Amino acid sequence: MRTLSIGNSFSEDACAYLHAAAASLGIEWETVNLYIGGCSLEYHAENLREKRENYALELNGQYTGRQISIPDALADGEYDFITLQQASHFSGKRETYYPFLGELAEACRKAQPGAKLMIHETWAYETDSTHGAFPDYGRDQRRMYDLLKAAYTEASESIGAGIIPVGDTVQYFREHVDGFNYPEGGESLCRDGFHLSIPTGRFLASLVWLETLAGADARAVTFLPEGMDEEKRAFTAQQVHRYLNEVRG
Repeated sequence: MRTLSIGNSFSEDACAYLHAAAASLGIEWETVNLYIGGCSLEYHAENLREKRENYALELNGQYTGRQISIPDALADGEYDFITLQQASHFSGKRETYYPFLGELAEACRKAQPGAKLMIHETWAYETDSTHGAFPDYGRDQRRMYDLLKAAYTEASESIGAGIIPVGDTVQYFREHVDGFNYPEGGESLCRDGFHLSIPTGRFLASLVWLETLAGADARAVTFLPEGMDEEKRAFTAQQVHRYLNEVRG
């Protein structure tokens, strides 16, 4: 499998462990991530039009030291999936998605007709996040989640794309899984109030991608991130699998 993510630090979080987790299942999965910190759909579309080589190219979760443009990445071999996402600070603001998402989707489909487009649904900030955009959502995690979920759902329908529900899964853990109720002393899935925690948050995201795109069973993953023990890996995988297959459906 081969995926191209036109993203930012949130796609970097999601892809960090994906190659290694897939390999533990015998899946050869090359992850290509185009990284600009905080990059919005509007800026992605501008970069596309101008063919700017201003993306750090990350391959299988590692920096390559190369800079690349969206057109060059789209021309570099064939992909099974191409993922698009909004910058986290705009994720719950539906008006910020258009017309830029459509412009990007059209270019991706023209260059890669065999690839399936997917929306990478990002997550809400932690309850005590100091991110400068959190006041736009009333410093309310649930409100931010509800708004971004609605925006991503509408966005996916507007371009006929699927959704990788990382944001949904993160919020499910926060509200329903033992040990992750952060306001009550549980573990936070964010390391700084907005990026995913290392290793648990990033591992969770990789499992969601594996189940959604490859149809794999998260519980079969044997990759163990540094800093995570076997019990925590098994519990996280079991809860992700249960959510995606029983709770969310």
